[in-house]
Amino acid sequence: MKRVIGLIFLSALLFSFGCAKKTKVTCPEPQTQQQEQVAQDAPMAMEEAAPVPVAEPTPMELYAKDYAELPTQYQVAKGDCLWWIAEFKQIYNDPFMWPLIYKANRDKINNPDLIYPNQIFSIPRDFSLTELTQSRKQAGAAKPYIAPQDANLPANLRAELGWGF
Repeated sequence: MKRVIGLIFLSALLFSFGCAKKTKVTCPEPQTQQQEQVAQDAPMAMEEAAPVPVAEPTPMELYAKDYAELPTQYQVAKGDCLWWIAEFKQIYNDPFMWPLIYKANRDKINNPDLIYPNQIFSIPRDFSLTELTQSRKQAGAAKPYIAPQDANLPANLRAELGWGF
């Protein structure tokens, strides 16, 4: 019986891979005429436009751009706590930074142990090194109260700590 079921499963698997449609992509001919015309016009365009040097962004600028794209608000889901919210990679990637969220949302949170689904918390993104160390100390982190290098910190703070980008 097991062999029959296995044989049926194997044949269904092979059948599903064999039935995929294969399409051939073809290009219309008028496009080649346009390409020839563009190729003839290209030398004129290059003569008219002077090359503009493009400055490569520094690693700090790239990090600051990525950091600016991180969310600034979070909607609480059922079962969440401030520790877990701070631990999310897109939030801080460090659970000991939960007091930053608590301090920024004191008007919505009476007790940091009691948060409710569908509450929307603001996530502070601009904070100082002293605020960071105080929040990690309050959360019970070990000395020194500096966040790990993979934590999401502002670019100026990472530079102040001497970490690379």
